[in-house]
Amino acid sequence: MRVGINGFFLSEPMTGSGQYTIALLRELRAIEGRHEFLAYDRGPLGRETGRLCALLSDPHRSNPAKLMFEQVGVPLWCCRNRVDLLHVPYFAAPLFGPRPTVVTVHDLIMLALPEYRGSPFVRSYMALACAAARRASLLIADSICTQRDIIRFLHVPEERIRVIPLAVDGSFCPTLDRAQLESVRRRYGLSDNFVFYIGGLDRRKNVSTLVAAWRHVDGPYELAVAGRTYSGDRTMFPDLERAAFEAGVTERVRFLGLVPEEDKPYLYAAARLFVFPSLYEGFGLTPLEAMRCGTPVVCSNSSSLPEVVGDAAELCDPHDARALAETINRVLRDPARQEELRARGLARAGQFSWSRVGRETLAAYKEVSNGR
Repeated sequence: MRVGINGFFLSEPMTGSGQYTIALLRELRAIEGRHEFLAYDRGPLGRETGRLCALLSDPHRSNPAKLMFEQVGVPLWCCRNRVDLLHVPYFAAPLFGPRPTVVTVHDLIMLALPEYRGSPFVRSYMALACAAARRASLLIADSICTQRDIIRFLHVPEERIRVIPLAVDGSFCPTLDRAQLESVRRRYGLSDNFVFYIGGLDRRKNVSTLVAAWRHVDGPYELAVAGRTYSGDRTMFPDLERAAFEAGVTERVRFLGLVPEEDKPYLYAAARLFVFPSLYEGFGLTPLEAMRCGTPVVCSNSSSLPEVVGDAAELCDPHDARALAETINRVLRDPARQEELRARGLARAGQFSWSRVGRETLAAYKEVSNGR
């Protein structure tokens, strides 16, 4: 079997789609078998390997160029290279693909949340992506929650969807160099008693509720929020610094700005608690990253998050700032509960692996190739 993979996001490793594509390709390379993977990789993964078929777009990332790449460039490449199957690892398959197609659907935010539907061009693009997904041979969903959304919004039958949960990189672990951990904490000017948030600052992430809740959090704890806080679009990106001012917690909330990937494990490990109040996630990688670092987690009880964290985190209503604060206070006051969450989190995170993602994705390819 000769497999082609759309590698549009290979050159964007900071994005979720980029991380997924890179990890998937790495695991597929490691799997032995009779399957032929052609290499067409001009991106950061390096030279041709003879084991992998990856497509990369033109570096110009305007919407029309991306659309042409997905709808014209990818199908033409498949024909030229005689691939048996195409995998598009994000929600943008060609409408008229020349080969059986597998599409990974990470989430359906733009369909589930009306405020995310965007401009007329974006809505037209999504309509095209939806039509193409309906024609695909098989869809891969990151979670049962996303599977349900696919059935609800795309009307694809359950038998054409496979749930393959994501995983996190091995750099996230609890056994970190203590001197380096302390160095990172000092670099960001954080105290020993900080609670951490990272994971995007757009409206669905619900960080404004977390900031509002901070006025009700007891003790000497400061909230550290990672990410770029400024945006000209206040509809989609709330003014969090103003929210902190209005809540009277400016001195207790630290905005760290963009955090390099290499600092993230240390910030997780140094934090007393990780809080993730998101309203909607197709999977939710950051709570899993925190758990792999041995950090107790409080997160919302919405969308896919309960199925990801299981019983290894404290769940709460993300719409209620007072309830969120009470949950945070309860964990911070209880060292025994923190240790319990730490142990459960490490065990839970250990159930997710990229090797499993690779094996189950290859099984999906075989299923499509065999016509089942």
